[in-house]
Amino acid sequence: MSHKISEYLREHLIGEVSSNPRTLDYFSKDGSILTITPKVIVYPDNVQDIRKTLRFCWRLAEKGTILPVTARGSGTDQAGGALGDGIILVLPAHMNGILSLDSKAKTVTVQPGINYGSLQNTLKTHGLFLPPHPSSIDYSSIGGAISNNASGLRSVKYGDTRHLTRALDVVLANGDTISTGKLSKRDLSKKKSLNNFEGEIYRQLDALITENSELIYREEVMTSKDTSGYALSQVRTKDGSFDLTPLIVGSQGTLGVVTSAELDVTPHMPNPSMLMIGLSKLEDLADLNLGILDLTPSAVELVDKNLLIQVNALQPNQLRGIIKEPYPNFILLVEFDDAKERDQAKKIKKVKRMVEEIGGDIIADTKDRDERHRIWKTRDSAAIIMGENYKGSSALPIIEDGCVPVENFIKLIAGAYALFKKFNLHAAVWGHAGDANIHLQPMLNLSVLGDRQKAFKLMDAYYGLVLDLGGTISGEHNIGRLRTPYMKQMYTPEMYEILSKVKQIFDPYNFLNPGVRFGTTKEDLVLMMRHEFDSTNWKKRLPMTSA
Repeated sequence: MSHKISEYLREHLIGEVSSNPRTLDYFSKDGSILTITPKVIVYPDNVQDIRKTLRFCWRLAEKGTILPVTARGSGTDQAGGALGDGIILVLPAHMNGILSLDSKAKTVTVQPGINYGSLQNTLKTHGLFLPPHPSSIDYSSIGGAISNNASGLRSVKYGDTRHLTRALDVVLANGDTISTGKLSKRDLSKKKSLNNFEGEIYRQLDALITENSELIYREEVMTSKDTSGYALSQVRTKDGSFDLTPLIVGSQGTLGVVTSAELDVTPHMPNPSMLMIGLSKLEDLADLNLGILDLTPSAVELVDKNLLIQVNALQPNQLRGIIKEPYPNFILLVEFDDAKERDQAKKIKKVKRMVEEIGGDIIADTKDRDERHRIWKTRDSAAIIMGENYKGSSALPIIEDGCVPVENFIKLIAGAYALFKKFNLHAAVWGHAGDANIHLQPMLNLSVLGDRQKAFKLMDAYYGLVLDLGGTISGEHNIGRLRTPYMKQMYTPEMYEILSKVKQIFDPYNFLNPGVRFGTTKEDLVLMMRHEFDSTNWKKRLPMTSA
């Protein structure tokens, strides 16, 4: 079947098509612990290639044959959202350009395959930047950021990708194209009157939200960010306007394939002020974090002592000249990028006073660019843990994205430490203190049955902890396949059914990245789980296309 599909697509598409076993093996992995082998790899050259591919799959579905389609950026997804057993649309190969840049309006329109870091560098030459800044910025794509509703270091001030996405061009499941954006009541009526698939989507979705608005708003998670479910509460605003954009952002290709995006960008402030703070007690972290947030920082990042000890053991040069042993129990990295340096100085002074009152230490206080870069290496050092293999064990991205209300932040950290102690695992914590979004990657050996079983027990316990604290199982890395079995635990049956209906409205034949958000069980994960793990695929370039 794969050969026939490949031959048909080669005949009708401009972009390359491959069913070469080596290529299929490469795309059978992403940044997660899962593996799924696709049937065909398509490198679309343009929007028409994507439309033709989806029309082909729609016609097959009408005849009873489901051929899944997964849109993929650079494959850094840590929850298996970039995998699929059908067609993989690899967007960075050709659809990787900047379509327009308006410095005055502070907007940029891009294709989904463009590298995030390359776009950021271009924007900075115009005095602008795209704030979310995910940790994978150097080797991830903007399409992946939109798919996952990515956030990062500076989201505490500027918001996540959804907050900055103004409009999208999307190919629907049947191959039709739509452009999303804010619609007035009158414009919405026009959309609902269309006698096509787009009109049907608007009619059904508007009715679904109208009939269930109270439940939708009641079940909204009260955290600083959330990439679970679909952003139904943001589709219709209080003024009656209607916008599909927030719904598509973060949907991981389950509702359509994004082909271009108009994004809001922000003036780049190249000279922020920065503090490195050492704390001994978890309780001090809670009080200080809340106080800092009142000052509107551009970043508040956390690194714990355990991470620094582990990094120092693996690569001693990483921390040399930045921080000395013995390390404090917690380090906060705080940044202010206010336009006026006077405002930065006032805020730094206030933070210093707060630190002094709780008996903390100011390890560094700087505006110097090179010194700031060195200090940020303490936060970036988490990548060393993620990329190392120690005595057969690897740091696994299985519980790396819990997010809770800020007032419950230290309860989450304390609970995580207790779980790691219970499972006899080394606990290293880092993440976004300002968003109460922490990252944990336990060292386990997937070739050992006992460690694979321990991974599932740890996921069960950790996600239970996060939900008990009023949090979300995914703050910024999204649900993928890995967290799909926990969706029913996060939502009430009524809300879960509403989310399922959203998927059915956009994808009635269920071939757009199926298994993400719905349909994947823990038993399925057992079969998908790799028996080895490393993150080298993240930084590799795309392989050459061959037949």
